[in-house]
Amino acid sequence: MSDQQTLAMLERRRIEACILRHVYETLKASHGADIARQTIADAVRRSSIEQAQQMAAAVGGNTSLATFVARQELWMRGGALEIDVRESSDTRYRFNVTRCKYAEMYRDMGLGDIGHLLSCQRDGTFCEGYDSHLKLRRTQTIMQGASHCDFDYTYEKDGKA
Repeated sequence: MSDQQTLAMLERRRIEACILRHVYETLKASHGADIARQTIADAVRRSSIEQAQQMAAAVGGNTSLATFVARQELWMRGGALEIDVRESSDTRYRFNVTRCKYAEMYRDMGLGDIGHLLSCQRDGTFCEGYDSHLKLRRTQTIMQGASHCDFDYTYEKDGKA
């Protein structure tokens, strides 16, 4: 297993954020906050899709909701997320995140205003790179002030969940 697959996602996001903070601040000073946020969002989106494609390749392209759920340990490692699973089947995986150390970390780093771009936006984008049948619906996040994050993943084979 590569370091990329064994490194806890929280630590990986911390390393990325240390670099992206400087990129964000530099862009904000030279091009304004809107351009800086859009650039960070675009770069993180591309990174998320690439990482998802790598994880899909690691299962030989035999992706499913089950293989996706099996990888959740990387995001939760070290207590990074506390979750309450609401439903788990072959076609649906619903859970609430009741504590998010990613949000805590970004706020502690002074990046609370772009934490949703650095982490939360990755969740739906990841689906695009991992398996086009995997879809995420979420209405709220801790990072943006909610009491919990509500994840609702569905696996839509042939347009049906």
